[in-house]
Amino acid sequence: MAVRTVPGVSILAPVSAEHAAILTPEAQEFVATLHRVFNPRRKELLKRRDERQKELDAGRMPDFLPETAAVRASPAWRCAPPAPGLVDRRVEITGPVDRKMVINALNSGATQYMADFEDSHAPTWANNLDGHVNLGDAIRRTISYTGPNGKQYKLRTDGKLATLLVRPRGWHLEEAHFLVDGENCSGSLFDFGLFFFHNARACLDVGLGPYFYLPKMESHLEARLWNDVFNAAQDMIRLPRGTIRATVLIETLLASFEMEEILFELRDHSAGLNCGRWDYIFSFIKKLRNHKQFLLPDRASVTMTSPFMDAYVRLLIKTCHKRGVHAMGGMAAQIPIKDDPAANAAAIAKVRADKYREVTAGHDGTWVAHPALVPIAMEIFNKHMPQPNQLHVRREDVNVTAADLLNVLGGKLLADAGITEKGLRDSIFVGLAYMESWLAGVGCVPIHNLMEDAATAEISRSQLWQWVRHGARTTAGTEITAAYVMKLLQEELDTLKAKMGAEKFARSKYSLAAKLFSSTITGGPYSDFLTTLCYDHIVSKPAARM
Repeated sequence: MAVRTVPGVSILAPVSAEHAAILTPEAQEFVATLHRVFNPRRKELLKRRDERQKELDAGRMPDFLPETAAVRASPAWRCAPPAPGLVDRRVEITGPVDRKMVINALNSGATQYMADFEDSHAPTWANNLDGHVNLGDAIRRTISYTGPNGKQYKLRTDGKLATLLVRPRGWHLEEAHFLVDGENCSGSLFDFGLFFFHNARACLDVGLGPYFYLPKMESHLEARLWNDVFNAAQDMIRLPRGTIRATVLIETLLASFEMEEILFELRDHSAGLNCGRWDYIFSFIKKLRNHKQFLLPDRASVTMTSPFMDAYVRLLIKTCHKRGVHAMGGMAAQIPIKDDPAANAAAIAKVRADKYREVTAGHDGTWVAHPALVPIAMEIFNKHMPQPNQLHVRREDVNVTAADLLNVLGGKLLADAGITEKGLRDSIFVGLAYMESWLAGVGCVPIHNLMEDAATAEISRSQLWQWVRHGARTTAGTEITAAYVMKLLQEELDTLKAKMGAEKFARSKYSLAAKLFSSTITGGPYSDFLTTLCYDHIVSKPAARM
């Protein structure tokens, strides 16, 4: 159906009657205003990312900022106290915003649910707007779903629904279907603006608030931009400043050197920091990719006990508790394995060990990707954290240096664990299979009994690029060249085609995925993000401008 647009806004995709209720003229004007005011700064900050990458390539390693030393040293400031529904955050479930997932996540028994428009979400036009419909219905407690088999899904009525938090897309992503004054709208402002405009007061009506997760920031200036967006948005609909609360994912290497400054910028709106471990590994590889001394082994060998990862965790907990906010743990990628009891037991044991490590380190909560893991994580945190959080665990014993955050043991991590042919093939298959799924409109997919999203696919392709670029060798002595990687990629494609059959394979997105994937794994041009590399292929064909 046609939807009336406000001056300066163009919508380049079909709009259903259901979606028209999201894209009201008032909502369009709200999003367009945010974009007009803040997009110039967003673009400047993205340009600064490119400049900083050139500095890293030239050998200027990350360090704590001398110009913000006073912020880090000052004992005078603290963040806002925890908001309703965010005092106890021991187990948060995360996942995309499809209707069934929203219901199951809210019903899961987790304390919170992070509804994701980012790494576990393929941002097709329909997926984006369906997500906003689903979240609006969930907040108003009217959401229901009937599965293909007739099974009914409804919200539980015992008052034990998870508290909702929403993760908009990162600053680097755009919404190509919604133009403001002829340019693509910021994906961050589109996702945030539509949710906030329609639901901020409804969140307050159920005793909570508009709560968010903020992804992939690289500096405190990017956090300052979000804080200014929050203030403007609250002013525009006449809500008190500080109503919004946001948790920042520390999932880039550069952000780990500015944790305290990020909290300072968001202090009136801050709900803490989260160890976004998979994106953090990706960022570590990406930012230092041109320096051979930072080569890493197989992804499976890069664990939270690796020196640079352990340092990042300890610093995050100390920083958060120093400023009175939650330090959230990260995602264990394991999922239940239904048809193999032994493998399932091993997977669950890894989850238990991971959550035990987090709670005993001082984390205030953790993430899971599957409802079946909620009671397991809950059991660990209940046993070792009987109180609502661990804000009292100050970790004053921690003293993390810049060298600690870059510590790969002088190459010993690579030498000890190594790069195996299995690791190579796993990276190729994960990257290929995930990209195929994403191009088909599904942003979260189980592969090899792990829940893979954009972050883990990014690790796969970045490691391949780095290994090729620096002529790394496998544990068997094989040099990892572009030709060798392409040979293995073709073997994986041939195996998939034989398994699927030629007709089904032809209908899939594997050929396109392989073409795009191969362009960024052979040590040549490096795309900043797979999602930006692939995005044009999921953009709807433009309709008549409305």
